[in-house]
Amino acid sequence: MEIPLRDRSDPALRVIETMLWLPGSGVTRGGMHMARAERSCAALGFAFDRATAWQRIERISSDAPLRLRMTVGREGDIELEQQPFNLASSPENSMVTISPHRLDANDPFLRLKTTRRHLYDETLRQKPRAVTDVLFFNQHDELCEGAYTNVFLSRGGRILTPHTECGLLPGVLRESLLLSGEAQEAVLGMEDLERAESIWIGNSLRGLIPVRLGSALG
Repeated sequence: MEIPLRDRSDPALRVIETMLWLPGSGVTRGGMHMARAERSCAALGFAFDRATAWQRIERISSDAPLRLRMTVGREGDIELEQQPFNLASSPENSMVTISPHRLDANDPFLRLKTTRRHLYDETLRQKPRAVTDVLFFNQHDELCEGAYTNVFLSRGGRILTPHTECGLLPGVLRESLLLSGEAQEAVLGMEDLERAESIWIGNSLRGLIPVRLGSALG
């Protein structure tokens, strides 16, 4: 799906990759992250030098896990931020809720990880403290994704995740689970979510987090 030039022309727009860096092994699923950054940059007409990005990352040294946030600008300029990351930071008894806002499945930006994420950032700022993430549906009442995670549910012995065409970011953890056959794409609705045997949210940084479904936001 082509992105109109007017939507690509914002000088502040940047591509984002958020990655887990581990001592001794480096970036988890690094190849997938770089491939996604390359695809996003190509879709936006941005320059991107994968070799330069790797060189920057390979200079990192730490005795503890790190959260890496790489952003790429229109001219291919790379910014790399690093923060300590607690691998055991996921809360127990995590809860998700449903946003009243409906995504447009035809919005091509939903499939790219960029700084154009005001809706998601604002949703996370306003969510109740007890809520770990907020899930979105599209205009057809199809389940899409969380504000910062992909969604997975088990039904009939299968792990299902919303189809890309419903309007969502194809996360790196999600891609890994699809490629391994551990998960399958499906068009899912509210009934699927409510009747799921188990629900998880996840991304490449945090892995899979089991959650329960709470009340919808007002």
